[in-house]
Amino acid sequence: MRAPSGYLLAARYRLMEPVGRGGMGTVWRAHDELLDRDVAVKEVRLPTVLDEELRAELCARTEREGRATAMVAHPSVITVFDVVTEDDRPWIVMELLRAKSLEQLIQDQGPLHPRRAAEIGRQILGALRAVHAKGILHRDVKPSNVLVTEDRAVLTDFGLAALEGDVSITQAGIVLGSAGYIAPERVLGSKASPAGDLWSLGATLYTAVEGRGLHGRRTAAAALAALSSGEPIPMTKAGPLAPVLDALLRIDPQTRLDSVRASLMLARVAAGGSAEEPLTPRKTVRPTTTIGPPSFTRRPAHRGLHRAEATAAELTVPAPRLERKAGEGVHRKRVDTRPAPSAYARFKATVIKLCLPRRFWPRELRKRG
Repeated sequence: MRAPSGYLLAARYRLMEPVGRGGMGTVWRAHDELLDRDVAVKEVRLPTVLDEELRAELCARTEREGRATAMVAHPSVITVFDVVTEDDRPWIVMELLRAKSLEQLIQDQGPLHPRRAAEIGRQILGALRAVHAKGILHRDVKPSNVLVTEDRAVLTDFGLAALEGDVSITQAGIVLGSAGYIAPERVLGSKASPAGDLWSLGATLYTAVEGRGLHGRRTAAAALAALSSGEPIPMTKAGPLAPVLDALLRIDPQTRLDSVRASLMLARVAAGGSAEEPLTPRKTVRPTTTIGPPSFTRRPAHRGLHRAEATAAELTVPAPRLERKAGEGVHRKRVDTRPAPSAYARFKATVIKLCLPRRFWPRELRKRG
């Protein structure tokens, strides 16, 4: 039975009002009374006619959904806060988004513009690449599991997710996916793979841009039969998104578009370009320098030059000057230009020299000798 409004889950989460319903449960807007914030709580409804084994199987699947989602931190993957077991069933506590599902958006507004659909696809593909890197397969990508806000697209509902290393859960009596969004190889019984999630993403974007399901079939078998017949996929509104959809919706997973190339092509369409542009950057031709044979001369031509850009005029040796400055090159003793002594001075000097020893002579006489 469904929990009533106002129900207090785990003595912490107060259920306020339902924001979404599905075949397996209800998503509530709740209030976390411990942290004083609004959250989303997924209530799993288990039919009373199920036996104990199948009931345990569904509970294990829900717990695995919470564990798989909590392993990935990505803006386009719903954030899981808590997993609570109460009333013999699990409850998943998640972030609350003020958003509409892609399915509701198509119903309210009609087919989306190719650029907007490409941007939503680019973000959801980023989420798939993040979960694939953790060894997780979503296995249920469809418009109702994509939430769209003003600037964000978020992948939700990992109820069918498969984790590497988990013990396989029996799927007897449980729908493995939604008709029209299951990869052809899964319908044929092959093992799920990342390529299967990419096919489901292509079918989701086809619905978003064309406004109707792939081939208009209501069952996966009918859609598979139409694809296997080889007839081209009818596209009237996809525009620049058509090459991406055609490459994602190929029957053979080996020839299907991989996630890296798909991300590049979706980003080009979202930016207003064409998906068919070359995926590899154009190579620029660089000038090549021809290397000649080595020279074995004794002296390289550049030796002795101090600047590579020196001109012949700068390297010319200047000619010697023919004229000489006054006194340049003269090494003779300087000529004494003092005036000649008078007769009295000469007589006085003679008397001093005759009468006194040399050490008593005046300095001027000692210098003259």
